[in-house]
Amino acid sequence: MEKINNVTEFIFLGLSQNREIEEVCFVVFSFFYTAILLGNLLIMLTVYTGNLFKSPMYFFLNSLSFVDICYSSVTAPKMINDLLAKSKTISYVGCMLQLFGVHFFGCTEIFILTVMAYDRYVAICKPLHYMTIMDRNRCHKMLLGTWIGGFLHSLIQVALVVQLPFCGPSEIDHYFCDVHPVLKLACTDTYVVGVVVTANSGVITLVSFVILLFSYTVILITLREQSAEGRRKALSTCGSHIAVVIIFFGPCTFMYMRPNATFTEDKLVSLFYTIITPMLNPLIYTLRNTEVKNAMKKLLGRKHFWEANGK
Repeated sequence: MEKINNVTEFIFLGLSQNREIEEVCFVVFSFFYTAILLGNLLIMLTVYTGNLFKSPMYFFLNSLSFVDICYSSVTAPKMINDLLAKSKTISYVGCMLQLFGVHFFGCTEIFILTVMAYDRYVAICKPLHYMTIMDRNRCHKMLLGTWIGGFLHSLIQVALVVQLPFCGPSEIDHYFCDVHPVLKLACTDTYVVGVVVTANSGVITLVSFVILLFSYTVILITLREQSAEGRRKALSTCGSHIAVVIIFFGPCTFMYMRPNATFTEDKLVSLFYTIITPMLNPLIYTLRNTEVKNAMKKLLGRKHFWEANGK
C-alpha cells in the first residue's frame, strides 16, 4: 500500500482549553523552565570549577544535568509559547524531530540513572576495587553507551511512525508529539506498530528499573555491615538517586509499559518526567550531597571575592 500523507502540520490541544488556566500555567511553567536551566547549569558549573570530574559519580551527575537541560528544552519552550498562542501548531517534520528528541534524551537519561546506580553499587559494595573498576576510560565508554542506546531507541520509535500514512484529522490531544497520541492519527491499522513501540519502550524501562532495584537492594543489605557514619554518608548519596528514580520511573512506567492507548491523565503524568524531574534533580542532589554543597560554597565565595576586588 502506497503511503499517503496529506498532513503537513499537527495541532496540539495543549494542557487546557481554559484561557485563564493557560495564563496561570504560562507563569508557572516559565518559572519551572528557568529553574531547570539555572539549576542544572549551576550543577555543571560546580562540578567543573570544583574539580569533581575525577569522581565517576560527579562525572555522571554532570552528564545527567546536561541531558536534563536538553530533554526539557525539547518540549518546554514550545509548550510555554503555545499557552499564549491562539493556534498551537507544529509542522510534520517538527513533530517527528520533537518525537525523536523526547525519546533520545529520555532514554539516555534512563541509561545514565542506571549507570549511576551501578557506580554507587561498586563504590559501596566493592570499595577497594572502585577506582580500578570505574576508571576514567570505562566511565567514558559507559557514558558513550548511554548516548548510543538512547539514539538507537529513538531511531526505532521514529522509523516506525514516519512510515505511517496521515490523512487527517491532525489534532494531537497532548502538549508535545509522543508516540501513542501520534499513532492515533494514522489512517491505517497501527496495532502491530503499537505493540513494537510498547515492547521497545517497555523492555528498556523494565530492565533498567530491575537493575536499579537490584543495585539499591544489594547496597542497602551491604550497608548493614558498615559503621554508623559510613551508613549515613552512603544513604545520603543513595537517597538522592532513589528519589530521582521514583519520580522519573513512576510516570515513565505508567506511560510506556502499557498497550497502545491514551488516557486523559497522560498530559499531567508527562509533566513529571519532562518538567518536574529535570527541575528537581539539581535540588535533590544539592540538598543531600555534602561535596556538591561545599563546592558550591567555594564557587559562591570565589564570586564574592571577584566582586570585592572589582570594587
